[in-house]
Amino acid sequence: MQDSTRMSADTKADSAVEGHPQGYATLLERFAQISDLTRAGSLLGWDERTMMPSAGAEGRAEQLATLSRIGHERLTDDSLWELIEELGSWAESVQGDDRLEADTVRVARREAERARRVPVELRAEMTRAASLGETAWAAARGESDFAAYLPHLERNIELARRYADCFEPEGHRYDPLLDEYEPGMGTADARKLLGELRRGLVPIVAALAEHPDAVDPAPLQGSFDVAGQARLANRLLGLLPLPDSSWRLDPTAHPFAAGIADGDIRLTTRYIEDDLSMSLFSVLHEAGHGIYEAGVPAALSRSPVGQLSSLGFHESQSRLWENWVGRSRAFAGLLLPMLREEFPSRFDALGPEQLYRAANYARPSLIRVEADEVTYNLHIALRFELELELFEGGLEAADLAEEWNRRTHDYLGIEVPDDAHGVMQDVHWAAGLFGYFPTYSLGNIIAAQLWEAAAADLGDLEQLIAAAELATLGEWLGDRVHRHAARYLPAELAERSLGRPLDPTPLLRRLGDKYGELYSA
Repeated sequence: MQDSTRMSADTKADSAVEGHPQGYATLLERFAQISDLTRAGSLLGWDERTMMPSAGAEGRAEQLATLSRIGHERLTDDSLWELIEELGSWAESVQGDDRLEADTVRVARREAERARRVPVELRAEMTRAASLGETAWAAARGESDFAAYLPHLERNIELARRYADCFEPEGHRYDPLLDEYEPGMGTADARKLLGELRRGLVPIVAALAEHPDAVDPAPLQGSFDVAGQARLANRLLGLLPLPDSSWRLDPTAHPFAAGIADGDIRLTTRYIEDDLSMSLFSVLHEAGHGIYEAGVPAALSRSPVGQLSSLGFHESQSRLWENWVGRSRAFAGLLLPMLREEFPSRFDALGPEQLYRAANYARPSLIRVEADEVTYNLHIALRFELELELFEGGLEAADLAEEWNRRTHDYLGIEVPDDAHGVMQDVHWAAGLFGYFPTYSLGNIIAAQLWEAAAADLGDLEQLIAAAELATLGEWLGDRVHRHAARYLPAELAERSLGRPLDPTPLLRRLGDKYGELYSA
């Protein structure tokens, strides 16, 4: 009965779409249902990390596993694959620039082909283990108890290895994990880009060490009540090009953003009473993600191309708004009056230049999400290298804490006091997100290239920021990046939006110039 009902609805949908081959509307309807299941899982995940009582962890893990199983079954259904095959020759024959429908079929094929390699139960178990792992991580991190967290970490690594083994070993075993977040990029490509970036950072980091006291972070440190921080966060979000009534902001242990549906963006932040910079810049960062999510055309939102191109491009938006806008001199001029209103007497004697310098305080530190622009990418290099060794077979989970501490000393020159400030600081591995970390540095690289392209088109971006004309930059990014959604692989989108492949040179040039000025004698 269900099959006949669905066929009737599918046939009706096909007849309603003119100018497309039989089955195209059916394809859209099938993927709309899969998208709804995925987004429902995202909503449960948002609730799990913001509102859910801790005793609900096991029940939530089962709910998420069920949604994952159903979505995977629909994506791997033989009838869907037959439909994609039927539409394939037509999609390949479409010529010209207006290839939305053909791109939709191509992306649908890629998604279904990858999914069909992975057993349904493995996908469901990965989702279940990730949910349980996050809950265990949150509790163990509070006690800095790596031993309590280790079984969940080992389970996630085991499942990720099984997932990687579902794909033909044409390249590196890590390739399928990276491809999950950065489609089309191989491990060798990521290693090359991140290696160039790391090598270019060495002299910049060394220059910081020559004048460690050149910048004073004190203006953003002290005692800042959480209520005032929350008011400031909401005022900042109102200043950014986020559509009205489309977002909400909530506190969490590890800030993130989630696009639940068209017009429903969930943002989170973390408030630390003695450090205003955490909530200030995490809000700008997550808002960048939200602006990207909101920029996907509503007509695409439930289709195969209605996702985002990659996490590298996703991260480019968050880093651009956090660092290129939020840490600029011009933005300090916008921010200072808000700080004076929300924290009376604290900022009365402070000038915009002092605030700008405090916002750009740079020094090797333990925590990635609190790291400055320069040393941040060293945190990513550490994680990327450890992940590669996990999947090359040279490193086991039980040895991660020791190896983490050693490399933190080697790369950043600091000692790790406990595992909460070391290997347990990030939620990613607890959530089974292997292959995710490299996208952060890729995002920094893309953000620098986008900024150069925007300056060439829009002129002096500092003037736009000073005039609070942030919508102008938002519209430019919408045209260059957001409106394309997932129609193109990241390498193709880079050519369209940047005019060239990814290149760390603009980022290194910006960091060298900016911090050379700030940390000169």
